[in-house]
Amino acid sequence: MDTFLAIASKRDTRKYADRSIPDEVVRRILDAGRLAGSASNRQRWRFLLIGSSEVRARVAEAVYEPDNVRGAQLVVAIQSRPSLDSGRCVQNMMLAAWNDGVVSCPNGIADADKLRDVLHLTEEEPVAIIVTFGYPAKIRDPMSRTPEEWSARADRKPLDELVERI
Repeated sequence: MDTFLAIASKRDTRKYADRSIPDEVVRRILDAGRLAGSASNRQRWRFLLIGSSEVRARVAEAVYEPDNVRGAQLVVAIQSRPSLDSGRCVQNMMLAAWNDGVVSCPNGIADADKLRDVLHLTEEEPVAIIVTFGYPAKIRDPMSRTPEEWSARADRKPLDELVERI
């Protein structure tokens, strides 16, 4: 898929099909996160895969939108301090997933203490974000529109409102 088409057509998705993600696709998603640039190449993150249904249920209670976690086929906690680098890592993962037809959604953490307890982490081991992945419940074909058409349909401010030449 063309990179700009992937960016323009990607939407955060919260409803997932009951279809597992093949191991090679999961590996590619995780590797895309690993490949993200980071200051001095420190890669200050770890990927915690939430597989156990008991742990997943408890993680769901710690995010703002629990159903995102409950319905996903892949749940990844990005263990890192929130930073530009961790954001780049997550965006890489989400775009790599979309390239394989897997949708995703970042999930904000409502209760960091509860999440640390569930994942057996210390305060020095924070989780920046939880990202959920799965095949979409409602199929969306990125090739059905041009990047420009996807861009025009996006619920975003017009570019002219965001750009100022100085």
